[in-house]
Amino acid sequence: MKRPAFEDVKTGEEFNRWYWLKGEMVEICKHSNLPTHGRKFDLRDRIMYALDNNGAVKEEPREKKATSKFNWAKAELTPQTLITDNISFGPNFRKFMKSQIGNKFSCHSDFMDWVKANEGKTLKYAVEKWYVLEARKDDPKFSREIADNNMFNQYTRDFLNDNAGKTLKDAKRYWQLKKQLPTKDGFVRYERTDLAL
Repeated sequence: MKRPAFEDVKTGEEFNRWYWLKGEMVEICKHSNLPTHGRKFDLRDRIMYALDNNGAVKEEPREKKATSKFNWAKAELTPQTLITDNISFGPNFRKFMKSQIGNKFSCHSDFMDWVKANEGKTLKYAVEKWYVLEARKDDPKFSREIADNNMFNQYTRDFLNDNAGKTLKDAKRYWQLKKQLPTKDGFVRYERTDLAL
């Protein structure tokens, strides 16, 4: 069964049965006079709503605006600097972190999520937390959580974990086959039966 052209999709449920690239959804939104900003899932939900509501635009909650005026790009950062709601992980922040940790510092998503969730704590505490997060790498059972919208990475990890001796090239080949098939909820997940594709 082949994925239909978008023009032939009539309902949100039908749209959600198939895998769509973010770029494809941006184009669909453009041609449907829908907003094109947001994450992949935002675009998906917007298109599904429009399909089920005669092209209507889904009302979206307003993003909470930052109240802090702290200039993360230009301020001199110290261990006592407080994390604010307008935190920026740009060059100035990274330069400070490297001054505390060294060149091994990397601004990975786990760390950025922690910082954003800990407004009011000091950068000294952020440095300490970075070391805690990095220490998990020494645990052979540890693997970083993959965001829901990154289905390819999750599929690849699950495929390789379940198929000793297979390569990344193999995982990509099965991913290409699997993502063309309909799904229950728009998520492409690895299953051992994929090896029969």
